[in-house]
Amino acid sequence: MALSYNRMWKLLVDKKMSKADLRKAADIAPNTMTKLRRDETVNLAILGRICETLDCDFGDIMEYVKESKNSSNTQTSSKE
Repeated sequence: MALSYNRMWKLLVDKKMSKADLRKAADIAPNTMTKLRRDETVNLAILGRICETLDCDFGDIMEYVKESKNSSNTQTSSKE
C-alpha cells in the first residue's frame, strides 16, 4: 500500500503554516512527522488530529497511490 501526504503539504502552504506549526498545534511527535514526510503509515487518530487542526477531511491531506502493476504482471504471467 502506498500513501502520499503531498496534499497536506500543499494545504499547509495555502494556510501559510509551517510543518513545525502543525506539529505543535496537532500535538504530533517528531518521529511521526518524519513518517509523514516519508509517506509512511501513521495512526488514524493522528490523522484525525491533523484534520481537526487544519479544518479538513482525510482526503484533503492524503491519497492512496496504486502500486506499480509490474509485481501483478509477474504473478499473472507465471500462471499462463
